[in-house]
Amino acid sequence: MSRTGKSRRKRTVRGGLMMISGLLVASAALRLGGDAGQAWARVADAPFESTPGNTSSACATDDDLHDMLKSFQSREARIKKEESEIEDRRQALKLADRQIESKLARLQEAEEELRQTLTMADTAAESDVERLTKVYESMKPKQAAALFEEMNPDFAAGFLGRMRPEAAAGIMAGLSPQAAHMFSVVLAGRNAGAPKE
Repeated sequence: MSRTGKSRRKRTVRGGLMMISGLLVASAALRLGGDAGQAWARVADAPFESTPGNTSSACATDDDLHDMLKSFQSREARIKKEESEIEDRRQALKLADRQIESKLARLQEAEEELRQTLTMADTAAESDVERLTKVYESMKPKQAAALFEEMNPDFAAGFLGRMRPEAAAGIMAGLSPQAAHMFSVVLAGRNAGAPKE
């Protein structure tokens, strides 16, 4: 068979197949068109029926829709009210935070002022004690001993501990034996409770 014969035969077979396919598609379209149109018409004309899986029948009436709408509106109003209350609380907390921060800053300033005042008072008290110690050191030992005899032992021992050893020795020599013993015990025991290491 020649080449032209083979190609003609292929075209004839292809053409026949195309024609058969076209007829089948047309037949299907006619069937669908006729039967489908009738089926759609029957569904449109039929009343709505509730089926076990069909839940939209609960909203079939206007009353049901109205009740549902009222429920949604009520819920939305409640949510808006709660959101408004939460926002009010948030604003109140912000205000309280600012007030607390302001009071804390004032408290820190007052604490710093108090610390400075206490430091000044401590310094002043220390200066006064040093000055008084120098006064007692410059007195005659007999006169100073007469004053120390009248003092509280802890108080007197504090001064004796700050004095130069020579001045303290002169005053101790002028004290009665009981007072000298008591002052010595206080002086020796002042640092007994301090840690050794």
